[in-house]
Amino acid sequence: MDNNAPLAHPQVLLIMASDDLSGRMGRDLVEAGYEVVTVKESETGVAQAHRLKPALIVVDRLLGSDSGLAVCQQLRSVGIFNPILLCMARDTLDDRIACLESGADDYCLKPYRAESFLNIVQTYLKPGDVVAEQLRFGELTLDLGNRTAIRNHRIIDLTMKEFELLRYLMEHPREVLTREQILENVWGYDFMGESNVIEVYVRYLRLKIDSDHDKRLIQTVRGVGYVLRES
Repeated sequence: MDNNAPLAHPQVLLIMASDDLSGRMGRDLVEAGYEVVTVKESETGVAQAHRLKPALIVVDRLLGSDSGLAVCQQLRSVGIFNPILLCMARDTLDDRIACLESGADDYCLKPYRAESFLNIVQTYLKPGDVVAEQLRFGELTLDLGNRTAIRNHRIIDLTMKEFELLRYLMEHPREVLTREQILENVWGYDFMGESNVIEVYVRYLRLKIDSDHDKRLIQTVRGVGYVLRES
């Protein structure tokens, strides 16, 4: 048997302290056509994520004595850039910001609801053909196949949401995009409202793509939104 053969189904890694919750999630994911790997401890979860490179990772915010937020940060720090969902008990603005600042792409809520959870999973694991295209804006290139950006020969790894936001901006260069347009086209399903999720992700992108450069490419249009331009 070839251990390097590609998986028939997208693999989801669950890092969950609760056997009951991980069991319910796992059964629903398997029925929906995904392969599931479950671990209970943060250290094992990070090791498995690094070894398996799963298509999606779900992290419980409460992992015994550990914090799911810290686990998300650790996953990003070791070079895991696939989508991460944080499982949270609350949906306040502070919780959303903490989720995003930890490096998670999105969150799912407790108590667990199968339909809502699977809808979010499917948002990040949509089937599609391999794309071998690039978007260019000045000295910035976005590779749509491997979801990386390149600026002045420097390769920049992006999380799923960072990639989607930058892609949307690069598909509309020099066009002022409102916050509502960005929310609808990048987050879409439930982020409408008074959330500063865009500001958080624009800050992340600026730190990555503007590092060591004098020109800030993503510019704020006060009271309106953002625009990708060179001056």
